[in-house]
Amino acid sequence: MDLTKNFVKAKRPCTDGFRWFLRHYQEGSDYQPLLDALVEAGRVNDACWLLEQFGPTDAVLSVDSINAVAIVFAGTLQVRGNIEADSIVRAGRAIRAGGGIRAGISIIAGEDIRVGGGIRCEGDLEAGGDIRAGWGLDVHGAIDCQGDLRAEWDLVCGGNLSIGGNAIVGQEITAKGAIQCGKSLRAGGAITGFDRIRAAHGIESGATIFCHRHLEANWGIKAGGAIIADGSIKAGESLQALEEIRAGEGYGVYAGLLVQCDDWEASAQVRSASKPARLMSGWWAESCSV
Repeated sequence: MDLTKNFVKAKRPCTDGFRWFLRHYQEGSDYQPLLDALVEAGRVNDACWLLEQFGPTDAVLSVDSINAVAIVFAGTLQVRGNIEADSIVRAGRAIRAGGGIRAGISIIAGEDIRVGGGIRCEGDLEAGGDIRAGWGLDVHGAIDCQGDLRAEWDLVCGGNLSIGGNAIVGQEITAKGAIQCGKSLRAGGAITGFDRIRAAHGIESGATIFCHRHLEANWGIKAGGAIIADGSIKAGESLQALEEIRAGEGYGVYAGLLVQCDDWEASAQVRSASKPARLMSGWWAESCSV
């Protein structure tokens, strides 16, 4: 793609960025070489702006490893080893690495992010498709995954955690912001949210589920430990915990919200070590031994 000065000007770039372009590329430039030049000149934000304006390409960059201040690539990054960047790792399409990814500011892919190792980011992590990590995710900012998210180890998120599809994590999930899952949320260990937790399908934890605000799922909620929230606990179907189920002071516990009352005994059971206080709906079965 040949980017002429008139073509770039039509996108209304900032004055300083357009002056830089005219000084260095008066006759225009190919797309990816211009992205590379902007990054090399320390104008990483301008490179990201350019990618947002002109979109992804089908190009593939296949290398053994990447160790750079930043990388902005319009196509797919295919790296056999690790990707390390002091600031930004960004691809118009997918990011694939046989090792892990570390970035000082953000990691953004227009499509999937798939790594054999872990993902560590000091800022936000965004993917237009799936995120899959052979190890864990340690993200200090927000995570926005439009597809499914899968990690074999822990998932630690310093902001809001938003997943468009299913989230399957081998160990613990911890999020400092709200957790929003478009399908099912499942962890082999504890799930801890310092804000609201909501799943359009079900929530399942191998240990305790703890939520600092409201906990909600349209299907069932199941925990290998306790289910505890500082707000309300709402399940469209059943609630099951090996230990206690406890809502916040003044809030209720609701099961079977999406089930007819006549079907509560079969599809809206509430099982825990003791009957929850303020159980507002659902069928109290017995203590849970599973």
